Amino acid sequence: MSKTIYLAGGCFWGVEKYLSLIPGVLETEAGYANGRTERPTYQQVCYDNTGHAETVKVTYDEGRLPLARLLERFFQVIDPISVNRQGNDRGVQYRTGIYFTQPEEKEEIAAALRHLQTRYEKPVAVEAAPLDNYYPAEDYHQKYLDRNPGGYCHIPAGAFEQAKEPLKEEKGGELRMRLTDLQYRVTQENGTEPPFQNEYYDEFREGIYVDIVSGEPLFASGDKFESGCGWPSFSRPIDRELVREKTDTSHGMYRTEVRSRGSNSPLGHVFNDGPADRGGLRYCINSAALRFIPRERMEEEGYGEYLPLLR
Repeated sequence: MSKTIYLAGGCFWGVEKYLSLIPGVLETEAGYANGRTERPTYQQVCYDNTGHAETVKVTYDEGRLPLARLLERFFQVIDPISVNRQGNDRGVQYRTGIYFTQPEEKEEIAAALRHLQTRYEKPVAVEAAPLDNYYPAEDYHQKYLDRNPGGYCHIPAGAFEQAKEPLKEEKGGELRMRLTDLQYRVTQENGTEPPFQNEYYDEFREGIYVDIVSGEPLFASGDKFESGCGWPSFSRPIDRELVREKTDTSHGMYRTEVRSRGSNSPLGHVFNDGPADRGGLRYCINSAALRFIPRERMEEEGYGEYLPLLR
């Protein structure tokens, strides 16, 4: 399924070229987003204070390239703590931003930015907002570096080769360093942890459970119950849009697998033997696919908006 996101990362010549090379990206276009005037020209954006950001419209195959993975690649070629500046370019039009058209993408983007913030002491300055307006740039800006290989670009040349690397390499590198062996096996290799010998099967403090890979909130403590199966069990996710289901016929069984929308990581399975007074479902989830954030740390870690779920 193809989806579209709008990414601003400084001069769009290099950003467009870089994003176009990522496996799973179907089409890119340079343009101007979220400004105050209609159909601005390049000269107006640069000199007339129109408020637009040089932006790349990215159409991508969500099945091959989940949004969280696309954003991770995007973050690799921007300076996320610079305000209105990338490379040698300065001005509002060179601000960094992520502009979305689907409301359900808001939290996924927020989770990606929260994870990005953990790498920096200074505040991340990447703007995240609904797309208010977008206008394609002039023809001479489209595929500029393809037509002008020696043209100006603030992105290091080596980044373009890195962009072409299969997404599998990203999993094996960055995630290998960040996750434990068990977390990696469960989320990246469809592994399963042993029952009654995992971190959260008997955890019943108030808080939320987020995707260990993307940081996206998935389950709340109020929906957790003791099922006796030896794994964390929930009657429902925070939002059904946050998870995806697929048929799983492995091991000679017919089951419904549950995956995280943000990272596409396998989380566990959903069964129809949950508490009837809670809807009858049991989301049986691997602890290794989750990170628990207790109530007292939710505000500090950027999940304060979910505190009402615990009341």
